[in-house]
Amino acid sequence: MGTFSWPLQIASMDGDKWREIEATVDTGAAYTTLPGQLLRDLGVVAVDKRRFLLADGRRVWNDIGRAWVTIDGKSEVTLVVFGEDDAPPLLGAYTLEGLALAVDPVEQKLVPTNLILY
Repeated sequence: MGTFSWPLQIASMDGDKWREIEATVDTGAAYTTLPGQLLRDLGVVAVDKRRFLLADGRRVWNDIGRAWVTIDGKSEVTLVVFGEDDAPPLLGAYTLEGLALAVDPVEQKLVPTNLILY
């Protein structure tokens, strides 16, 4: 499929602080991962710690929190992973499904989709 970036806004739960960023769309990643310092600067609070498997086979523990994400004018609360401070932002499947978005691999863009209930 290849990879592509997409603009999004990420905000604290109270909506007081937000940033617009470009994130690499990664449907193979469960959650959206952002630099930890960015999330802390926005006031995103770690609510749990979970174990993740990285592409290189390593297993790591990372903090997760909740934040508002806005893509193409639609907003939803999503889980975000506190990544390394120098890590590139990744837009994961949980966030895409929460916003009812799918990947158009030919046009390399996000498109509205119907969600499956059963």
